[in-house]
Amino acid sequence: MHEIDWTSIFIPTLSLIEIVIRGTIIYLVLFFFLRLLRRDTGSIGIADLLVVVLIADAAQNALGSKYESITEGIVLVGTIFFWNYALDWLAYKFPAFQRLVRPKPLLLIENGVLMRRNLQKEMITKEELMSQLREQGIEEITEVKECYLEGDGKISIVAKSGRT
Repeated sequence: MHEIDWTSIFIPTLSLIEIVIRGTIIYLVLFFFLRLLRRDTGSIGIADLLVVVLIADAAQNALGSKYESITEGIVLVGTIFFWNYALDWLAYKFPAFQRLVRPKPLLLIENGVLMRRNLQKEMITKEELMSQLREQGIEEITEVKECYLEGDGKISIVAKSGRT
């Protein structure tokens, strides 16, 4: 029978502060990189999911530098959760920081007219936008007063008041 090496399971082989620093740097870099994608988890497609998985795999060694103990893994996961919470808290408390963390809404339709430049900027096709409109019970672009791509990646629609 094999004996369990409890020391290697729980005693860190790396400095815990090094793990916190690595976790902090990688989390913040990935956060700001993925922030550029502007997509919400509810709208992640296969290609987006593949990017997230590949980034996680690529960042693995940078995060933990081949750590082996459970303690190191827990510290790393705790660091990631900390920064996730900290950025949300900072965005809530400080409006200037919120603009950095969460982008402003982007106008996609104004008074029934497509803002093609904004659609191109976010790589949203007219067909994708029409799908979102139909989900809200709107069949024609002309029925829309305003339509925005929100900071969380969702699309919000304000219908014209006189639509039938």
